[in-house]
Amino acid sequence: MASSTVPAKGVTEHRLPQNVVERLASRVASGGAETVTIPTPFTGEPLATLPVSSADDVVAAYARAREAQRSWAALSPAERAKPFLRLPDALVARRDEILDVIQLETGKARRHALEEFLDVALCSLYYARRVGKLMRPRRRQGMMPGLTRVRELRHPKGVVGLISPWNYPFALGASDIAPALMAGNAVVHKPDTQTCLSSLWVLDLLVDLGLPRDLWQIVLGEPSVVGDPLIDNADYVSFTGSTRGGKAIAAKVAPRLINYSLELGGKNPMIVLPDADVERSAKGALRACFTNAGQLCISIERMYVHEDIYDRFVPRFAELAGKMQLGTGLDFTADMGSLTSRRQLDAVTAHVEQAVKEGATVLAGGKARPDVGPLFYEPTVLADVSGSMDLCANETFGPVVAVYKFRDEDEVVALANDTEYGLNASVWTTNVARGRRLAARLQAGTVNINDGYGAAYASYDAPMGGFKQSGVGRRHGAEGLLKFTEVQTVASQHFMDLEPPGSMSYDSFAAFMARGIRIMKKLHIK
Repeated sequence: MASSTVPAKGVTEHRLPQNVVERLASRVASGGAETVTIPTPFTGEPLATLPVSSADDVVAAYARAREAQRSWAALSPAERAKPFLRLPDALVARRDEILDVIQLETGKARRHALEEFLDVALCSLYYARRVGKLMRPRRRQGMMPGLTRVRELRHPKGVVGLISPWNYPFALGASDIAPALMAGNAVVHKPDTQTCLSSLWVLDLLVDLGLPRDLWQIVLGEPSVVGDPLIDNADYVSFTGSTRGGKAIAAKVAPRLINYSLELGGKNPMIVLPDADVERSAKGALRACFTNAGQLCISIERMYVHEDIYDRFVPRFAELAGKMQLGTGLDFTADMGSLTSRRQLDAVTAHVEQAVKEGATVLAGGKARPDVGPLFYEPTVLADVSGSMDLCANETFGPVVAVYKFRDEDEVVALANDTEYGLNASVWTTNVARGRRLAARLQAGTVNINDGYGAAYASYDAPMGGFKQSGVGRRHGAEGLLKFTEVQTVASQHFMDLEPPGSMSYDSFAAFMARGIRIMKKLHIK
């Protein structure tokens, strides 16, 4: 069944006002010698012309950021949080404007752009309200209770080099940068050039809300030009992108022994247990698989359905996928939007064509839709996918899911874990206790029960990240801010030194300390 098409709005509605483009362009850290024109994926027409950064521009951006960071770090966490406490209200007031920007640069449906809007507003608010508590000095128990007094302090890293991806440019830029800045750092940020407008937009907004201008620097350009100075000058590196790219960054920073966090690829499984509500699970699977046309590192690409309900669930899911509406409108009508680049369309097409050639069965979709826009591809459901197909084990990163049948929990756990990735997973059941037991057996950084990805990802008080080849470190939770800090222990010794007092011999001192250990154990100290 072919997906239907929502009537497109006029081409004039797929452009940004020139004064907006010029204002955003002024926020790029660039001497302006070279420019790049980015298209809108909806039509392929030019969207904005922006200056490109040189290697020298990146070095200069770090110099400005370091100067701004010194006075910023001297402020209290409460002072640093002020622009971010103002941000949610400002975002709400200008919601339509930023949703338009996100759609135009990525090609995604407005309902999926809304997820980015919500993520930045809520994640920034979470850290703005908690940064004081997370950064405050903490008392720790000393070696000798009452005699050794210990405090744990948190200091900013300095200047963070942050690289954000093209698929969720607003969320995966601003929502990581907010805790880095509130922790007292400056940031030199390289967004993907195709989808940099939303980052420039929120930087412009935050400066209006009181953020020091030089604290967040945005550079644009090809990795071959700006990559080395970006990494070489950073005190900490944060990267979201491919596993291959993450490994290259880890190798690059290793000689300098600086820390980094990496959120990388995923080949995420969804498990539908025999007691699952078929209708609810099938509808939930649409969002799990086809949000942002599947261009989401935590979206579902492998679906395992119990044999008892396979013949009911899979036809219903395929039917719903085939009814999804594609469109380019700057409204909430379309169920799914466009892929973002020709490269991504080619990769999705190659995966599906190879799988079909080698015996996979198309249950829904299966082809590009140039009648809707140059980069559209239908929501696609495949059965009979085997291990010889690229689509089986490799990340497709598009609106494609393979469905498989399983018999028991031990089998499906083995199948779900049979991947080099471990980012996200989903379990569907009417017995949540059973779902939690199964979730604990899955090798994934987040597991959602009766949801595809949002329940875990948007729970900002809990860490989010990957096992195995899916990454290093976590975003969200306390770790999402504290990873941008250096921890320092300051201990003071009182009344008695850590050696025999007075004329006491070391033999007597050793016996005295041994008795002390026994007393501490008996009194449950430490």
